[in-house]
Amino acid sequence: MILHSNIIGEGRPFVILHGFLGMGDNWKTLARKFSESDYQVHLLDQRNHGRSFHSDEFDYELMADDLKKYCEIKDFSDIVLLGHSMGGKTAMLFASKYPELVKKLIVADISPRYYPVHHDIILEGLSQLDFSFVKTRLEADQVLEEYVSNIGVRQFLLKNLYWVHKGQLGLRINLEVLKEHVSEVGEALPVHAVFDKDTLFLRGDRSEYIGETDEAIIQRHFPDSEIVTITNAGHWLHAENPKEFYDVVIKFVN
Repeated sequence: MILHSNIIGEGRPFVILHGFLGMGDNWKTLARKFSESDYQVHLLDQRNHGRSFHSDEFDYELMADDLKKYCEIKDFSDIVLLGHSMGGKTAMLFASKYPELVKKLIVADISPRYYPVHHDIILEGLSQLDFSFVKTRLEADQVLEEYVSNIGVRQFLLKNLYWVHKGQLGLRINLEVLKEHVSEVGEALPVHAVFDKDTLFLRGDRSEYIGETDEAIIQRHFPDSEIVTITNAGHWLHAENPKEFYDVVIKFVN
């Protein structure tokens, strides 16, 4: 099975991997901007997310292999690869396993280390969406508000809603499998994984995902890397400060 993608522009291949509970479409605005610099941007939905296939299996090895299959079908050999959060973990593993396929790597607001499970309350809120009663986005938002106070996070989660058929809402994510395997999302990069080509780590100045203690582990796995801090941004740095995010990334890839 091949991952679903939204392809924008013409030129050199630039692949973007979204974070947990996201989808490629979250990156559409930035993808259009990147495509103006002669990149063909591939916004992928990872397994159990967006319009990609649902599977009972879910871990980073599988997601890296999903990307490998996608690259084989597209005949890619020299991609720019950008991953955010969970997508950043997939991207790190992929680059370390298949360095010959990656020209430059960009990792947004995630470190190679282990992270404890911290999505439980969000998954619990999504589990409360009973679509035999919830008939509108507003009603879904009111249910989620009991669990997720941040309106920006709720809007991000509500992008997973779609019309199964007229009058019937559903979720694009494979919620049951993601709940069952949520611990996989925090798994560390394998200890021997190394990618020694050009790598850029981006962190939000208001995010705690990459701290000073992460710098040594990043350097160990990615010896030719730099860390740049995006101002006025938390974990969703590409959405919170898209201009600075774009400027830093385009300078790095060009």
